[in-house]
Amino acid sequence: MKLFAILRRVDLKNILKVIFIGLSRPLFIIPTIKATKDCLAVSSRNYGKLHHKNGPANAFRHALWNYLIAKRCFPWNRDKKTVLLWAKKITDWHEDSFPNKKLPKQMDLHNNAVGRFIFEQHAEKSESEVIQLLKEKASESIKIDENSNLSNYKYQMVHIL
Repeated sequence: MKLFAILRRVDLKNILKVIFIGLSRPLFIIPTIKATKDCLAVSSRNYGKLHHKNGPANAFRHALWNYLIAKRCFPWNRDKKTVLLWAKKITDWHEDSFPNKKLPKQMDLHNNAVGRFIFEQHAEKSESEVIQLLKEKASESIKIDENSNLSNYKYQMVHIL
């Protein structure tokens, strides 16, 4: 999907918000867009359309997206905290701008955090090594429901389906 087609689905308040986020770190914009495109390509290559559902493939996609954003921005700012905060801001913005039901949103935010944790722990590894790691974590993903306490699964991926 093209960037402008996506942005047409976003209200003015959230468009302005992402512009201000982008202006805070302009060197991160292009790496973030490339990370997003590559994340979708890797997810489709490995899981087909399943990554658009709320299963383990979706958990993989969200974790990979956050990892890739941080990894691709890291050469522009060698401070892990800075790139991790950027990845969080961008992916939190996405979750706020494209509303989801409560449990899927919680799942997405949780898996986003797992991806950032993976970057923090494995920043020196190659992307292909981390993709393998994330595929393993996705295969071990925990099924959750409304009664699940996500803090019990802090470093594990979770899914609904």
